[in-house]
Amino acid sequence: MDRLDVMKLFVRVVERRSFTQAANDMEVPRSTCTKVIRDLETRLGTRLLQRTTRVVRPTLDGEAYYQRCIAILDDVEDADGAFRDLVPKGLLRVEVQGTLARHFLVPALPSFFAQYPDIELSMSESDRWVDLVQEGVDCALRYGRPRDSELVARKVAELDRLTVATPEYLEKFGTPTTVDQLEGHRVVGLRSITSGLVTPLEFRIDGELRTMTLPAPFTVTGTESYLAGIRLGLGIAQVPRFHVEDALREGRLVEILKDTPPPSAPVSLLYSRMRQLSPRVRVFLDWAAREFALRNPSTREH
Repeated sequence: MDRLDVMKLFVRVVERRSFTQAANDMEVPRSTCTKVIRDLETRLGTRLLQRTTRVVRPTLDGEAYYQRCIAILDDVEDADGAFRDLVPKGLLRVEVQGTLARHFLVPALPSFFAQYPDIELSMSESDRWVDLVQEGVDCALRYGRPRDSELVARKVAELDRLTVATPEYLEKFGTPTTVDQLEGHRVVGLRSITSGLVTPLEFRIDGELRTMTLPAPFTVTGTESYLAGIRLGLGIAQVPRFHVEDALREGRLVEILKDTPPPSAPVSLLYSRMRQLSPRVRVFLDWAAREFALRNPSTREH
């Protein structure tokens, strides 16, 4: 390996916290990976990585060398790009919230691959907040307000939300016409994976946000099960409009409390601020933003 390849391999080990995963990413044997890093440490005369049975972490010298490697590799890519058109190609790892991807992105994938035939897209579904760098993910599609300051959030949509219930539920518990009439009602609970808390109902009333926590006999952490609970009439819920448009039109769900709707929620594409965007990530971000704008008329790209 030349020095640039060694730097790339070292960067991958640091980001993946694993010799095995870094070797798989770089398509080299694990034994080669460990030997290259050992030879690098010998040449530099310092220990770059702390190795345990569970994880590999950079030492202070390793962290400093990692930052220098990132800067050098970014400069090399910039230099190459200045003299030739970089064709987007290679493996693109994207973590998505499944229902968002299936509604806004997956239907347009044939046109994406027609435009970028040399990109291989690996799309995994999850509602959790992943460590993009450590898990080797290039970008993530997420619903809700981003909370990780280590990531850049490109807002691609603002989704209207509404409060709904089934006709059967409303016949049994009554139809509230004001927020104060929600006493005695129940909700389908969406529980945070990280905190374990159930998300409260939210209402905009005279420009102010009011929250309300109601009993939740059924709580879930996943979107699909949450929607299933709503359709089964297990309680009131607040959801983005795109989830329930068909059910509203067919009368299987009813919108309630229209005068005090919940605030809209952003959809963002997240990527690491530590890394320069590769051409394949850049074109995917631009394409995804366009698709959200086309399929969500109220979207204004930021």
